[in-house]
Amino acid sequence: MNVLSIEGLTVDFNTAEGQVRAVDDVSFVVPENRTVALVGESGSGKTVISQTIMGLLPQMASVTSGKVILADPSGAEPPVDIASLERKGPKMRHLRGNRVAIIFQEPMTSLSPLHTIGDQIGEAALLHRNVSGAEARELTREMLQLVQFPDPVRGLDTYPFELSGGLRQRAMIAMAMICHPALLIADEPTTALDVTIQAEILKLIKEVQSELRMSVLMITHDFGVVANMADEIAVIYHGKILEKGTAEQLFSNPQHDYLKALLHAVPSFHMDKDERLVPIRPIELKSEDLTSNRPHCDVAPGEPLVEMRNVTKKFTLRKGSFLGGKTKTMTALDQINLTIRRGECLGLVGESGSGKTTAAKAILRALEVEGGDILYNRGQGLEDIANLKGQELMDYRRRVQLIFQDPFSSLNPRMTINDTLTEPLEVHGVGTPEERAERVRNLMSLVGLDPRFLRRYPHSFSGGQRQRIGIARALALNPEFILCDEPTSALDVSVQAQILNLLQDLKRDLNLTYLFVSHNLAVVDYVADRIAVMCRGRLVELGETRTVVGNPLHPYTKALLSAVPEPDLSAPLDFAALDANRASEPHLWPEPFQLLEGMEPSLVEMEPDHFVCAPGLKNTGALEGTAA
Repeated sequence: MNVLSIEGLTVDFNTAEGQVRAVDDVSFVVPENRTVALVGESGSGKTVISQTIMGLLPQMASVTSGKVILADPSGAEPPVDIASLERKGPKMRHLRGNRVAIIFQEPMTSLSPLHTIGDQIGEAALLHRNVSGAEARELTREMLQLVQFPDPVRGLDTYPFELSGGLRQRAMIAMAMICHPALLIADEPTTALDVTIQAEILKLIKEVQSELRMSVLMITHDFGVVANMADEIAVIYHGKILEKGTAEQLFSNPQHDYLKALLHAVPSFHMDKDERLVPIRPIELKSEDLTSNRPHCDVAPGEPLVEMRNVTKKFTLRKGSFLGGKTKTMTALDQINLTIRRGECLGLVGESGSGKTTAAKAILRALEVEGGDILYNRGQGLEDIANLKGQELMDYRRRVQLIFQDPFSSLNPRMTINDTLTEPLEVHGVGTPEERAERVRNLMSLVGLDPRFLRRYPHSFSGGQRQRIGIARALALNPEFILCDEPTSALDVSVQAQILNLLQDLKRDLNLTYLFVSHNLAVVDYVADRIAVMCRGRLVELGETRTVVGNPLHPYTKALLSAVPEPDLSAPLDFAALDANRASEPHLWPEPFQLLEGMEPSLVEMEPDHFVCAPGLKNTGALEGTAA
């Protein structure tokens, strides 16, 4: 039977500019104990459909026509048309969280910071299952055990801020599951997570689904997730369903041009080095824009531009007290040795908390390091950036720029795009007002945006357009070295393809050097010349991109690669072999890779230009230390 049947659903929003149609005559079904993936770009209407099913549509939205019929597979309750129910009425409250539940995209913002995990999960049981407080607490403990919380009893009394992203998402799944719903809506449940944690969460959803025999509506734009989870797929664009069918049909023989374009926009490990992603809306670069933006660099291609030598950075987690409490510290960077050559893109990969962003901030001199040296070549040989002061430091700041991870929070909502792009030029005293205005127009054209948009504010742009503005701001001072901190992790695959191609073209045509920080190995494989893999503040593997991806030697690198979901039905994730916790625990790594407290994380050249952290190897003749 079909647990959910959507028939001719149309949803309109009444805005200040008039009526906007968000969902247009949508029809599809979710059968019992099956997973249906609703796939599309941001703004296609996916989340509006999920809000309609949950009765959570905003006040300005209304269901113009159609039915959303929820059936109970047990037959205990008759089918009900959710679209006809009052959103805040008792019938909808009975269904919401009880018969139909949702996992939201961002677990931090969807959990209350003021209540413990146990109280938040138990609340659903108290509301819907007619149990006492003690029984609700026991049910919560059982659910935390089902979602493989490391310590379910202790987990009951923890607050969201004490948990990692992966554990917060597990708590959300436990909250959704506690009433054994017939339908689970998973709205981009793994977008904000590392690949290893994403694989764990997907495995968990599959296991809980088989145990509770529930139906899943998976809302996503990631075809790797779709290939591993979905039985059936519906492709949505601008509120309309363009194509639907089984996963086998849509992957092996896509019919609609839009679906074909989406599939071509996804980076994979099997691409040739000169093969390009095909974005749906390509960005054309003009030669005159490139000529005026080419930075002057005194370092020859292939020469060292940045060097990190034995760099160590520690953070204080808890201060000591008068009563004798010990100061607790965490080592974010542990004797990092790394060289970035002029004209290359070095990919820095690892899970959240591995020290990638800390390394990038240290190079920017946005934070001080405790030990080691960071050297930069401004044309007179390598010099320690810690010694730069005054005008020399300003010169360094011009040469090195950053593209942020979140394109929305990194732009000031009160500044127009013109002000945002002019600001760095004013700070560094570049040009006259007329020259700055011309430079800003050039920058807009350079990233494929219309200069007429300069008077707009960030909120009027899409995520991909905002990221292009972030790239334009980074290019404003003609830098020679750009730190890209997860620049595509928040974007759709189609927009990601645009941004990756743009970064590739700018690197080639402007002779730029990149440090590309990411946890998505398929993306790094596409953009990077070499890869450095980090785990727990240590560099564990370094080498040419194709060498590391094709022949990973370190167990942590192997675990990262095995956890990347590929958009290919013939290459499913091996859920049984996934053991991400073990892979990221240095003391559990096998010999010679095992890294115990106090050991020096030295790099050994196992193959030509392929370095691995293997303290157990006796370095007879092997290169050690700085990995060029």
